[in-house]
Amino acid sequence: MIDRSWSSDDILSQLGRVAIITGASSGLGEETARVLAHKDAHVVMAVRDTVKGEKVAAVIRGEKKNASISVMALDLCSLKSIEDFSNKFLNEYQRLDLLINNAGIMMCPRSTSADGFEIQIGTNHFGHFALTGRLIERLKSTEDSRVVPVSSIAHKGGKLNFDDIHWGKRNYNTIKAYCDSKLANLYFSYELARKLADTVTTPRIVAAHPGVCRTELTRHSKVVELMGKFMAQEQAVGALSLLRAATDPLASNGDYYGPSGLFEMGGAPVKVDSTQRSKDESVGRRLWELSEELTGIKY
Repeated sequence: MIDRSWSSDDILSQLGRVAIITGASSGLGEETARVLAHKDAHVVMAVRDTVKGEKVAAVIRGEKKNASISVMALDLCSLKSIEDFSNKFLNEYQRLDLLINNAGIMMCPRSTSADGFEIQIGTNHFGHFALTGRLIERLKSTEDSRVVPVSSIAHKGGKLNFDDIHWGKRNYNTIKAYCDSKLANLYFSYELARKLADTVTTPRIVAAHPGVCRTELTRHSKVVELMGKFMAQEQAVGALSLLRAATDPLASNGDYYGPSGLFEMGGAPVKVDSTQRSKDESVGRRLWELSEELTGIKY
C-alpha cells in the first residue's frame, strides 16, 4: 500500500547530527533548514548570499529557541569557492550526517560559470559533484550519513550531449539545458550509490524531487512562474520529499523520493521511479569520468 501521509511529524529527533543544505537562503532549502533546525539538527546553510542567509537564520532562531544554525559562503558556480567552503567546514566540524544538494538554477539566460561550465549543469551538477567529492571522506567517517541529490520531474526531458555539454555549438535552449542538468543529478546519484554499495562505511545516497513548487527558482521563466500560481504546491510541502530522503530510516541506498500525486506534481512524499534513461549505467559512468576531468575531483 502506498503511504500518502508522511509529514515532518514523522521525522525523529536529529539532535547531535550535522546537516549541510546548499541554497538554504530561500525556497526548498530554507524550508528544509527550518524543519531540520526545529528537529534539533545543527544546520549549516551553504549559501551564495550570506547576508540573505543570516536573515533567514535569524527568523528560524526566532521560531525556535536555541536553534543550532550557522551560515557559510558557498558559490557552486566556482570550484575555488567550493574548495574554500569545504576546507572551512572540514576544519570546523568532525562529522557530517546529511549533505542535501538542493541549490539550483532553472531556465535562465545562457551564461557560464567561473570555470567555463554552462551555468545550469555547472551549478546543478558539476558544482555539487565537486562539493560532495571534497566532503565524501567526512561522510564516510560519520555513521549513518546520507547524501540527498535533488533532481526534478524535468529530468524526463533530458538527454545529455557529450559532444557539446556546455552548449558552445548548439543554439541555446534553456529548458533543455535545465532538463539535462536534472538528469545529470540522477546519473550522479545512481553512480555514487553503485560505487559505495560494497564499502564498509557507506553514506546512503537517496535522491529526491519536490514536484512543482512556488519558489524563487522559477523567476527566469514567466510562463513557468504563471503556471505555478495555479498548479504548484507550497514549498513546505515540496520540501517534504527532500526531508524524507534525508531522514526516513527505511530509505535505502539508491532510492528516489517524490510527491505521491498526479504526475508527481504534488502531494506527500513516497518512493518514486525515474526514467530508464536515467538508469543507463554506461552514461552514468561516462558523466562521472567527465565530471572528474572537468572539476579535478576524484572520489
